[in-house]
Amino acid sequence: MFRTQCPALLRHIKLPRKHIFHARTLSITTTRFSNFDGLVLGVYKDGSLTETTANDIPSATKEVIHNQLKLSGTKGKFGEVRTLYGLEGLADQVALVSLKEKDDTQELSKALEKSRKAVAIGVKRLRDQGAKAVGIDVMSHEHGAAEGATLALYSFDSFKSPSSRKPEVKFQKFSHLLSTSDSSIANDLSWETGLVYGEAQNFARTLAETPANLMTPTIFAEKVKEKIAELEGVEVIVRDKAWAEKMGMNAFLSVAKGSDEPCQFMEIWYRGGEHNDKPLALVGKGVTFDSGGISLKPSSKMADMKADMAGGAVVAATMYGIAKLRLPINVVCAIPLCENMPSGKANKPGDIVKAMNGKTIEIDNTDAEGRLILADALYYVSSTYKPHTLVDLATLTGAIVVALGEPYSAVFTNSDTLWNELSAAGNIANDPFWRMPFHSDYRKSVTKSTVADLINNAGRSAGACTAAVFLKEFVNGLHVEGSENTDEEDTENKDNDSGEIIRYAHIDIAATMESSEDTGYLVKGMSASARASYIDIGATNNLRLQEKEYMKSENREKSQNAFASVRGVIKTAIRSANASEEIMRTAKFFANLDGTMKSTHQSMEKIIAGMVQLQERNTQMLDTLHIVPQIHDGLKLEELVRLSPQ
Repeated sequence: MFRTQCPALLRHIKLPRKHIFHARTLSITTTRFSNFDGLVLGVYKDGSLTETTANDIPSATKEVIHNQLKLSGTKGKFGEVRTLYGLEGLADQVALVSLKEKDDTQELSKALEKSRKAVAIGVKRLRDQGAKAVGIDVMSHEHGAAEGATLALYSFDSFKSPSSRKPEVKFQKFSHLLSTSDSSIANDLSWETGLVYGEAQNFARTLAETPANLMTPTIFAEKVKEKIAELEGVEVIVRDKAWAEKMGMNAFLSVAKGSDEPCQFMEIWYRGGEHNDKPLALVGKGVTFDSGGISLKPSSKMADMKADMAGGAVVAATMYGIAKLRLPINVVCAIPLCENMPSGKANKPGDIVKAMNGKTIEIDNTDAEGRLILADALYYVSSTYKPHTLVDLATLTGAIVVALGEPYSAVFTNSDTLWNELSAAGNIANDPFWRMPFHSDYRKSVTKSTVADLINNAGRSAGACTAAVFLKEFVNGLHVEGSENTDEEDTENKDNDSGEIIRYAHIDIAATMESSEDTGYLVKGMSASARASYIDIGATNNLRLQEKEYMKSENREKSQNAFASVRGVIKTAIRSANASEEIMRTAKFFANLDGTMKSTHQSMEKIIAGMVQLQERNTQMLDTLHIVPQIHDGLKLEELVRLSPQ
């Protein structure tokens, strides 16, 4: 899940102008089909090719393609694929993937998903037919095409003998656009961003798929550190049992003590923002194998419990993506790592432990261990770092599988704004979330213990909701917004030591951690649910916080008008998938406002003129914003206010 490019992300990415994954791509800058032994082309129901390839293929060859498709009896259904051989001037084999009817609406989410799916179908067909170097028609969107190819070609077969593994396929896009144009640079950036998204998700897939004997808490920490520690702005800290004991993380340690494998508490920092900027915080459940403990699980599908650390895997992959894209934000991630095993040292039903925040917990069911390790991690992060937003991700309950099934990840949040951000990111990624009740009426179920403050098993009724409310007890500085899904009167955890408040969301991915089928870019097995959406949320949070800071100024009303003007332009441009990369240039100045006094009068006049043009045009906008690269990084609020429409 968590798959794609959010418009907010394009405002902030700082990728170098070069291909990122050299081992997986072919370094070409012109359209030379001889570089490939296979091509993936999109084709519409009427037999015409996409705009990205129509100018590169001779008319005679296009006519042959059209005639061959008619003879093949294709219905023009989306995803239908035909392979043609020996087309003059093209590669040895060409996979033609039906895009159905032309869609002129250019809605971003549809454009991305169409490219993801169609390219994935094409590259898998060519891989199965022996192609080793594949050229890709990006179709409706570069990002979607790159991501779809990367995800579709993933296979977890490193433990098989070499002869049994799926062959490696190198791939690269081709385009008639010259690499010297601004449009081409934006397209390259979008392509490279899609590669990062796909690579991040595949990393999480590998962590979750690896069997528990080869992915212990110690090995997990080593693999993640190896992957991301050398990236700019990243710091990885791995702490041991002694540190957890010193911190009073007895809920976490109570689960870990049942296993001979030592526990680890992994903390990852990415510092891409200003030194004093509050961080976004992510917490991932890291149970590398969950037997259920003394409350032993049934043997059926217990092997899948190697992926009970999928939340931690996704969070680690998210940190990789954010750091690789060099987003200008600060993010802290915590992953409590342990196994849940039965032994003479393990938790027993009826045991009582005191969590880091001082609350006592009756352990009624040792298989409800995820909330125990998350309890200490949530309190540690929220009280130590006081983030503006805190999101945890966990394969927490079987109840959510019954409630929602495979398509949706469940969101429990106290914040309407955070829900809106998550929902938007999920929709654009075709990785949907569903908001669940998060009301204090459920609290009576987790406080019913006669011997402790809380109980870790509230019974069968509303199991996912009561688990979420249990976790809320450990978020220090909880912010509450009025909503039918939250409790306006619940203020017990509202104030932390500094008086700050936190937006919080718990996301249960138990239903979406695994893909049940091999179709399109989805590969049967662990899916690494919701990774892309968190990267997008990082970018969205950066923009939201900057706007909030400027709203404190004396020119609040004028500032709001100015921000509304910029947002209006962004909203207009997003409607065109062809312009989604260009809007990055418009929005970049908005993200880099720093409030200092510099003279930027001339540059501001140019960007406002570009915005007016962009608002007035409903057709192709690739050439509208060429002025934007001239904008200074130090563009100031005073100029924005003075020049914005009144």
